[in-house]
Amino acid sequence: MSWNVSIIQMDIVFGDPEQNFLAAENWIKAACEGKETDIIILPELWTTGYDLTRLNEIGDSHAHKAISFFQKLAKTYQVHIIGGSVANKKDDGIYNTLLVINKEGQLVHTYDKLHLFQLMDEHLYLKSGSSTGLFTLDDEILAGMICYDIRFPEWVRTHTSKGAKVLFVSAEWPLARLVHWKALLIARAIENQCYIVACNRSGSDPKNAFAGHSLIIDPWGEVIGEAGEKQEILTRTIDLAKVTEVREMIPIFTDRKPEFY
Repeated sequence: MSWNVSIIQMDIVFGDPEQNFLAAENWIKAACEGKETDIIILPELWTTGYDLTRLNEIGDSHAHKAISFFQKLAKTYQVHIIGGSVANKKDDGIYNTLLVINKEGQLVHTYDKLHLFQLMDEHLYLKSGSSTGLFTLDDEILAGMICYDIRFPEWVRTHTSKGAKVLFVSAEWPLARLVHWKALLIARAIENQCYIVACNRSGSDPKNAFAGHSLIIDPWGEVIGEAGEKQEILTRTIDLAKVTEVREMIPIFTDRKPEFY
């Protein structure tokens, strides 16, 4: 199985969902029209940015608007969409929720961010999730995670030990820790022998400048695509047969000793 994956590294208008929906639609059209794109991924909290104090006002109730938005575009362009994450207003609080919609327009999976980043006050305004990021597209096992999650290798391994071949990451990763972003993602690819498709945002908000530098990394840890700091679409082809090849060559999953961990 080979896919053309497209990362939409977009800026986000702070606290303005209407403008962000318009921008996202234009970016998705640009990624799909005249190109063979199989999977698109957007950044973290792309509808609102980190306007956390206003999420009760500007959040998406049960993510209905974002889901409907992606379902329409997925069917129109026959593309799978990893819909970044949105501020999802549920009955018991607000979650940072990643959305997965297949090319038929079906909601395949939702994942609520497990690890909340205290340095940006997430724990004060958001609730932690309790489900995994595992899902399937075209009968392939994949996983989705959000930003801070990549600092927890045991969480990533939970998914790859169950067969995930690609880790899709949506993020708003600050420029101040760009070195960490690259190092962590390359390490996660090498130690899990999987592809990493990591979408970061560009631009800034009132408190942070963001790094951009979205990455596509192969199972050997080789960077096969890297964006700059500005807005852009990054597209590369990934071949999932390479995951099997690498895992057979260095069989870390069969050589693991989880009873000692």
